[in-house]
Amino acid sequence: MVQHIVARYGEMSLKGKNRSEFERLLLRNIRAALRPWPGAKAERIAGRVMITLEDEPVEPILERLRRVFGLTSLSPVEVVNLDLDAFRSAAIRVLQSTETPTGRPPKFKVEVKRTNKRFPLNSPQVADEVGGACLRALPQWRVDVHHPDVTVYIHIRDEEAHVYGRVVPGVGGMPAHSAGKAGLLLSGGIDSPVAGWLGMKRGVTLEAIHFHSFPFTSERALEKVETLAQILAGWGGPVTLHTVHFTDVQTAIRKHCPAPLYITIMRRMMLRIADRIAQDRGLLALMTGESLGQVASQTLESMRTINAVTNLPVLRPLVGMDKVEIIRMAREIGTYETSILPYEDCCTIFVPPNPRTKPRVEEAEAAEEHLPVEELVEGAVARTTMKTFHAEDSIAD
Repeated sequence: MVQHIVARYGEMSLKGKNRSEFERLLLRNIRAALRPWPGAKAERIAGRVMITLEDEPVEPILERLRRVFGLTSLSPVEVVNLDLDAFRSAAIRVLQSTETPTGRPPKFKVEVKRTNKRFPLNSPQVADEVGGACLRALPQWRVDVHHPDVTVYIHIRDEEAHVYGRVVPGVGGMPAHSAGKAGLLLSGGIDSPVAGWLGMKRGVTLEAIHFHSFPFTSERALEKVETLAQILAGWGGPVTLHTVHFTDVQTAIRKHCPAPLYITIMRRMMLRIADRIAQDRGLLALMTGESLGQVASQTLESMRTINAVTNLPVLRPLVGMDKVEIIRMAREIGTYETSILPYEDCCTIFVPPNPRTKPRVEEAEAAEEHLPVEELVEGAVARTTMKTFHAEDSIAD
């Protein structure tokens, strides 16, 4: 009997004059997510989105909508007339469709929200009437208002009422493509895809920048990164991947710079190249998967020295997270199994035995004295290739 899905959004409802723009983007992204089900229609009503299913399946649509950034929860609902008998019948159907625990009587409660103040009974009266009908029809159930196995929700609106028993959590955040474009430094590791996902969750449109050092790194390593870009595209729409051929840069760093500063100089060169790509592509910020203290290059001193080569904001969404948290999130978003494939990126093969953990800006500048920085940057940018990934089930484009 479920005919609709109610989709709720959180912090967008707190926005001021620009709220309608966020809502418009969210509705566009929801409609894009529903393309495989042409019968399903979405419309905005009173601070939420109502999806009319017609004859389309509930569960696959719910699963897809759970991946839409900006939605905080979803509920399959039965729409009934403003009639107490209709409430009773729908509530009984909710309990009958609920999987019950074994070894004890199942427990429920009824919660009523009455935005239509013209309805003749108030919320407690409706809950009493509906709860009593449920107990008479299903005597194996018990009422427990503190620890129910299921809550039957009844929302009495102006023209109709919604009855449901499930609240499915959404991914939250802000609508995809609502916050401008940023360049994600995407390696093949665990961290940077998670950082990119968190950026997308806040509405950032990603363009990924990968540094490829063939033959130091293999073509399989690049394929891994392309797979990660495609997974991210499945969350927030198309992801353009810029592949920077970095071999000449790394070779020059090894030739001209002291070994303890290899990582620092390499990171500074990466940011210089990424900065140049950002200028060409209109990217407003750069984003990395760095977490404070995780490895030698991820100290505050090192971040300051690396940042000194660009005026763009460098966003580090993982800076306060530990590795366990990052791995858990990587599993949740579906990047972990790809990230742990054993194909090394250009960073892991370039780690010196005793890297400087607190390099100073002037120290790095001195180390680059004999490095043809501008020539290397121009050469790397000129050889950069670009490829855009569209996941088959892309939810926003």
